[in-house]
Amino acid sequence: MSERKLLEGVKIVELATFIAVPSATRMLADMGAEVIKIEGAKGDNLRWTAPTEGRPQDHSENTTFDLENANKLSLGLDMKSPGGRKILFQLLEKADIFVTNWRPQALERAKLSYADLKTVFPKLVYANATGYGEKGPDKDLPGFDYTAFFARGGMLGTLYQKGTVPMNVVPGLGDHQCGMMLAAGILAAYINAQRTGKGEKVSTNLLHTAIYTQGIMIQGAQYTDYGQVYPIDRRETISPFIVAYKTKDDRFIQICMPVYDAYYPTFMKCIGREDLAEDERYTKMEVVAKHKRSPELYDILWDAFQTKTVKEWAEIFTAHDIPFSIAQTWEEILEDKQAWSVDSFYKMQYPNGNNRTLVRIPIDFEEMGLPEYKQAPLVGGDNYKILGSLGYTKEQIDEMIANKEVCAWK
Repeated sequence: MSERKLLEGVKIVELATFIAVPSATRMLADMGAEVIKIEGAKGDNLRWTAPTEGRPQDHSENTTFDLENANKLSLGLDMKSPGGRKILFQLLEKADIFVTNWRPQALERAKLSYADLKTVFPKLVYANATGYGEKGPDKDLPGFDYTAFFARGGMLGTLYQKGTVPMNVVPGLGDHQCGMMLAAGILAAYINAQRTGKGEKVSTNLLHTAIYTQGIMIQGAQYTDYGQVYPIDRRETISPFIVAYKTKDDRFIQICMPVYDAYYPTFMKCIGREDLAEDERYTKMEVVAKHKRSPELYDILWDAFQTKTVKEWAEIFTAHDIPFSIAQTWEEILEDKQAWSVDSFYKMQYPNGNNRTLVRIPIDFEEMGLPEYKQAPLVGGDNYKILGSLGYTKEQIDEMIANKEVCAWK
């Protein structure tokens, strides 16, 4: 196992809040990059979201903030003050990458747009993520994954049972997708900067990320003479072999057999319907679709699934190599042996004495090994370390703190 981290020596300055951009830099921090997160006196808004996530509001034990900001350094700055702006530019002078999620208008007002910075820092990789992008009529709208990703991006309008209501969404799903896109772009731009000495601007947004994520179905929606218009009634889906069914003990099992014809005979025997294994009404997907027999086959499967418990079905399907998974709850995932086996989790000992399970970034490196998991600092927790590296003395830092150009939580 290598002692050197893959991105050791890479310096990143982050001026961002909430989830999407911080999740991207968290990935890079895990790979060894030095990430300096700049926050104002009140801190990143993500520090205050505990009640909506079912957690106590405790800054000494903030699992959400750690998920997005572990392994980073924190610098508290008043970005509107001359001293704060001066420090930012001193950091950018030494940085390889600058990332932000400020909206276009805000960046232009602060003279922190790519156009403003590229002439001053020609080798700098400039990266940002927004809700709706930097062009078009809605570029300055506020964007969260609930709105820009799930709603505007098409998920809430399509992926629910017809006749009911949209699914209950949770924070982070769209943000993490967007963060992965941003991280990939940052790494490509950084490699190019190392080769050519020229910086680059990398950008993505929640709307485009949602569209890409659903690209298969969005493209398919052009063929209006084929397929189904979503939202659909799951009972009438084209193939009843790719939906979830309720078991005897009121649980759900998701099956996924996209090559319907190949799986049909074996699957029908698995569910105790050997009598239908050779029934020509159902053996071919083409026939089922042509004669609109999906609803009747769905009913057959629905009734069959309710004859056994989820545990019984799991044993049967595993023995016959049927692709399936039990629809687990979050509480079950925390105890999932396979998830622990692939290092999905980390046990964090918090200063208040509590042990909590935290989620790791899903990227593994054989030689580098698992990254350490350092709790994210409070606002300004690394002021003296960061500013000291820029040549400031303790007395000068104390004076800036007194003048509120530099801030810190105690």
